[in-house]
Amino acid sequence: MQYQAETPEAYIKQVPEERQEALRELRETINKNLPEGFQEGMQYGMIGYFVPHTIYPDGYHCKPSEPLPFMSFASQKNSVNLYHMGVYAVPEIYDWFVSEYPKHCKRKLDMGKSCIRFKKVEDIPIDLIAELCTKLTPEQWIVIYETNIKKK
Repeated sequence: MQYQAETPEAYIKQVPEERQEALRELRETINKNLPEGFQEGMQYGMIGYFVPHTIYPDGYHCKPSEPLPFMSFASQKNSVNLYHMGVYAVPEIYDWFVSEYPKHCKRKLDMGKSCIRFKKVEDIPIDLIAELCTKLTPEQWIVIYETNIKKK
């Protein structure tokens, strides 16, 4: 589902009412725990967290006018999805997340490459996401990103 919103606040107001409080809590958790330097805004129709051009002027290689994406979340038809590029790009973070997840949630992990899906908002492991947010600084993400781009 795509919501037409220009701010994170406007985005959350548009999602179904039964998801709004969980999305507010998720947003607050991310904002409290992401290292300094990441910026919040709307990116690709989702609430996104990215490395701004002031830190990484090159931007995203697919579209340099866009800041370098790092993390985002969205309310989809059947789930709330969290996207974290560190889980996708750093095997140690992926392994850590997969091993820690069962300690925080009774449901089976539903995950794609960078996408973690939560079918029920009450199953969003806020404490685990808080810790996940601390795993990479913007500077570390830039190094990982550039290393992977140059391999291609």
